[in-house]
Amino acid sequence: MPNITVELLKGRTIEQRRAFAEAVAESAVEILNARRQDVRMVFTEITADTVANGGVLASEDQSRAAVVAAMDDQG
Repeated sequence: MPNITVELLKGRTIEQRRAFAEAVAESAVEILNARRQDVRMVFTEITADTVANGGVLASEDQSRAAVVAAMDDQG
């Protein structure tokens, strides 16, 4: 039984999470030969101030400012 953990910046819609879950479950069925009902996913929402890339908080990384702002607008 595949257990899949997904970390996303806060702000994704339920529709986005649902579509992602369906696509990943289908891939697990095809690639891992898992039963669809046995594919388990846990979504963890993170905020830009709780994750760092290359030692820089995402909330302070100018190269990620547009992505962070878009997620803030959706949340």
